[in-house]
Amino acid sequence: MAPGRCSPYVSASCAAGGDSGREPYVAGHHLLVAHAEAVRLYRAKYQAAHGGEVGITQVSHWFEPYDAGSGADRRARRRALDFMLGWFMHPVVHGEYPATMRRLVGSRLPAFTAEQSEMLRGSFDFIGLNYYTSNYAMAAPSPNKLQLSYMTDNWAYTPIFFNYPPGLRELLLYTKRRYNNPTIYITENGTDEANNSTIPISEALKDETRIGLPLQAPPVRAQGHPLRLDRIDECDVFITCDREGVKVKGYFTWTFMDCFEFGDGFKDRFGLIYIDRATLKRFRKKSTYWFAHFLHR
Repeated sequence: MAPGRCSPYVSASCAAGGDSGREPYVAGHHLLVAHAEAVRLYRAKYQAAHGGEVGITQVSHWFEPYDAGSGADRRARRRALDFMLGWFMHPVVHGEYPATMRRLVGSRLPAFTAEQSEMLRGSFDFIGLNYYTSNYAMAAPSPNKLQLSYMTDNWAYTPIFFNYPPGLRELLLYTKRRYNNPTIYITENGTDEANNSTIPISEALKDETRIGLPLQAPPVRAQGHPLRLDRIDECDVFITCDREGVKVKGYFTWTFMDCFEFGDGFKDRFGLIYIDRATLKRFRKKSTYWFAHFLHR
């Protein structure tokens, strides 16, 4: 992905070179410090006059142990969460990286100064949370020390992903327990469809996939018991989280209309509104009627 830097053992397509075992952590470190500086500036000079709030959006999958009876897979699930959600959430809550990352990445993980740590701690009034999918997490052996990469540093193998709407609820509950129950806005949630130009628009508007999220059974795990998938929608998430005390204040579907995706261009369609890209005319997909019903019930 942009800017196209990685180690050659990760991909031959990275013509710009790079170091996959170090540079992702350096880039993430600077993002966090820049965030904390921006929050400090806003709070010092503008927040009182504006009466506004400032936050940070986190992106994370939910993870399930491939074998729920395996302690190794349960620990792999925790490491996977630490290396995805925790990488950016732990510093803004606790002023440091998760202990798991510090232990496994070692000196390749930059350290915050005392001033940076203090500046990061509590550097948000709310968080955004982007959730799309869940992955199985399996314990993996220690990575090859000659081919280090962010993708293997967590000692977890997570190649199997599946549509799992309850994963959003689990991620919200985990964030509440792990990170002191922050105020949360769900800033992205949804699914995409292939941009199929061979079917008429009238058929493309029937986005049943988006309405139901295909609740196909995930691949059977090692012990032979797939996850139970109950139909769940955003309303169920909010009712459950209200009972559990999760402070969810808003929900944004991704996205209102078909858009240009940074990595995939126009290959996919995410919108509730269909865009005829030849004429730029807009058409309501079936999901818009479902969403309107949901909002008014």
